[in-house]
Amino acid sequence: MNVPVPQAQRRLSAIAVDPELVPGARNAVNVCLDVKAAERVAVITDEATKEIAAALVSEVEALGAPYRAWVLEDLAPRPLSSLPQEILDGLESSQVSIFAVQAQTNELKSRMQMTDIVNRRKIRHAHMVNINRQIMLEGMRADYLKVDRISLKVLELVGRAKAIRAKTAAGTDVTATLNPNYRWLKTSGIISPDKWGNLPGGEVFTTPGEVNGTFVIDGVVGDYLCVKFGDLRANPLTIRVRGNRLREAHSTNRELEDDFWRYTHTDKNSDRVGEFAIGTNIELKDVIGQILQDEKFPGVHIAFGNPYGAHTGAEWYSSTHIDVVGRKFDIWVDDQQIMRDGRFLLTA
Repeated sequence: MNVPVPQAQRRLSAIAVDPELVPGARNAVNVCLDVKAAERVAVITDEATKEIAAALVSEVEALGAPYRAWVLEDLAPRPLSSLPQEILDGLESSQVSIFAVQAQTNELKSRMQMTDIVNRRKIRHAHMVNINRQIMLEGMRADYLKVDRISLKVLELVGRAKAIRAKTAAGTDVTATLNPNYRWLKTSGIISPDKWGNLPGGEVFTTPGEVNGTFVIDGVVGDYLCVKFGDLRANPLTIRVRGNRLREAHSTNRELEDDFWRYTHTDKNSDRVGEFAIGTNIELKDVIGQILQDEKFPGVHIAFGNPYGAHTGAEWYSSTHIDVVGRKFDIWVDDQQIMRDGRFLLTA
């Protein structure tokens, strides 16, 4: 009996794949996710990202792996209040999933619904929110085996550390005191069933015990604010953290300042540092104004809100999560300096 092919799959298969997207798509499917021919794959995309999704689907088809694909706008109006049930049901029977979409305001809840299933079923999941052509031609072409090697070296050092200090010439000076009860995780681009990962990959992170100090955000801020404000080099946002809580935020761009403050006061833990991370994608050249790639740029980034407690062991929760990224860090793990002016003093 012939099973009808869903409309979204027909649409994606019919798109002529841009040859420039092929190396990044092949890297995602064959190296980062290591898809096998017998595995069921779920591909979730939207109208704005369907050309990239077509390149990803083409690589899945080349392997002969069975897959289902969905274009969000076919199922529900955007922004999504929740993830469509058809997609939730499809994830329940998948071993691998790819989420390649553009973020819209207040859709974090729908993404958390998805990652709840991913975590429970231990799906190898590639999270590609705000993926674009530039990222496919840059970060997605990285040598992820090399990125994984440097990530493992960083993980070994931070895993036994008591504190990490980060400074920049722009004025950042923050110290994270580490909680030995919270786990460090490696999301180097090599995705395992134990932890889904963003692509492009390249970071190690934990929930800190406590962060204190000043952070000059001259890179980018996360979630949908990244699309709105882009690269902040010309108009940085300076924040002050005491006792792991955001206390001040100042910028010459008052709209950025106000939007960031409002986002980080959505719920009682939205202003709490939930993530302390070191970017390890040594093949990236600079911040480009896209959080998906920029948080992997070598340096320190922190995030306010959800601590991904299912992975780190943190026992608190927030409905929000927003990363902040700077440039050109000096980093000390306890007394050992591991980065100077944005360059690792470790080798891959």
